Amino acid sequence: MTLQPDTAASERSTMPNSAEPLTRIRVGRDVSWIEPARRVPYGHVLYAAATSRSAPAAVVARLTELGFADIELPATPLPPTVDPDDALLLRADTYTLSWLEVGTPVPLRHLLAAAGRQGLSPADAARRLTAFGWTVPAAQPLPETPDTRDIVLIRTDPRGNGEWLEWGGEASSGHVHKVARTLRCNPYTVATRLIALGIRLPYTPEPADERILQDPGGSLGHVLTVARETGRRPADIVARLAELGASRPPTVPDSPDPDDLVILSENLDGRAPWLERNDVVGVRLCHILRAALATGRGPADIAERLDTLGHWLHKNAIPPAVADPEDIRLLETVDRSFLDGVHLEHVLRSASLTGRSPADVAARLVELGYRLPDEVDYPEVRPMATARAGREPRPRPAG
Repeated sequence: MTLQPDTAASERSTMPNSAEPLTRIRVGRDVSWIEPARRVPYGHVLYAAATSRSAPAAVVARLTELGFADIELPATPLPPTVDPDDALLLRADTYTLSWLEVGTPVPLRHLLAAAGRQGLSPADAARRLTAFGWTVPAAQPLPETPDTRDIVLIRTDPRGNGEWLEWGGEASSGHVHKVARTLRCNPYTVATRLIALGIRLPYTPEPADERILQDPGGSLGHVLTVARETGRRPADIVARLAELGASRPPTVPDSPDPDDLVILSENLDGRAPWLERNDVVGVRLCHILRAALATGRGPADIAERLDTLGHWLHKNAIPPAVADPEDIRLLETVDRSFLDGVHLEHVLRSASLTGRSPADVAARLVELGYRLPDEVDYPEVRPMATARAGREPRPRPAG
């Protein structure tokens, strides 16, 4: 934004005292006019000094000569010079040309917005405003690093106009998470920056919080992983999540089993993505069979352990005594849960994808707990279009 006095002759002839550029300052497309009968804001004085490359004291003297009797001045001595870049800190509003009142403490919102516009740290912006005579009521040293996101941190509604947190205000844990989602960063980063800006929180951020909060869903697999990495009890991780106002699993084991991370992982590799809790149809039987093969445990054992970990198997499901890869392949072709009825078209689709006869598919699905209509006679003949060699059906959600 360019700061310069506007001395266009056609306009000078129509405004009072327009022969002096000190009475009119252009800031971008905005113009600040000072009329003799009104008080001259201190911000206008400093803008005039910056744009005319004069000392603020000289601007005050010249305005007095021009008949401006009421000039707002700080209680402190005037600065000897004003840099044009510093002058931009004095605007009271981003969208209109108005000035901060020198006798009023600088709002936190203004400080952070002005610092962001100028690429300054909050501490640097505060020092410059203080040097001009303004009061910055910070109760602690402000951050020395610039961050244009600071203004978003103190807005109570990050996606709207909302209200603004002020010096010494308190932000809720919900506010921290809402801002983190808006900025797509870790809540710990938001929390530590808010505290650095003097905002109080209902908890004290800890370095381990960044790792604890990396899973916004608060899955049990994540809790167990962090507990193992930090040497803390899973219950302690869950308790910390509660303090932070974050999502957490409803169930946590006192003593994790060695296979827990494997059977809780979607890919059965002990890492995220973790199994999502389904409170409607329960865990997929297909996942239980795959977990049984991966761990060498029986399907019933896996189902019992997952139930303990909060992932129950639907009551209609009948896990087989031994995990069979053919059952897994069959279940991957079924897009019906154990709450749904399996109809002829579903059986024919599975038969086509697996190369088994419809009668064989139907019989096996009944043995696994699916509901099929009794009145349908399924062919014993295998379909002509059997599954191609090496081609696996695309995994689909199944009960």
